[in-house]
Amino acid sequence: PHLLRNLLEYGSTYIGLNAALCGLIANSLFRRILHVTEARIAASLPMAVIPFLTTTVSYQSFVSLPLSTGELNCETCTMTRSGLVGLVMGGLYPVLLAIPLNGGLAARYGSTPLPDKGNILNYWIRVSKPVFRKMLFPILLQTVLAAYLGSRQYKLLVKALQLPEPGLETH
Repeated sequence: PHLLRNLLEYGSTYIGLNAALCGLIANSLFRRILHVTEARIAASLPMAVIPFLTTTVSYQSFVSLPLSTGELNCETCTMTRSGLVGLVMGGLYPVLLAIPLNGGLAARYGSTPLPDKGNILNYWIRVSKPVFRKMLFPILLQTVLAAYLGSRQYKLLVKALQLPEPGLETH
């Protein structure tokens, strides 16, 4: 019961922490590829904080709140919605956020020659491919964790709604 209560109360925080971890991993991978050695803390802080906050708020807004208000009342819908929040906000968004941050640092410190304006899209696709490949497992883990959490939250809420009110005795 204690673990389930924690899950219900802090579920979005767990998803947010995992998103922060995804952000830090993606940041580290891009820093390595672009040979950026400066501004470690200045780059790591937003890569942890921004995904944490956006994922936590998204999960609260799209899963927890609709569940508690009765707007979301289907387990499959809850799992799909929470899985999508995990995938998009907790997995893909942190990786995409790392691109301009580390690109800016690479340009500022001249650690890697950046492309001309005409080749910029091809360059970032080429640079991002190995990062996305390495991030596949953390993104998948985040998606499955969020979907599982949504399912548990749904079942817990259904169970809670079936309980009699405290103090009422049934004869």
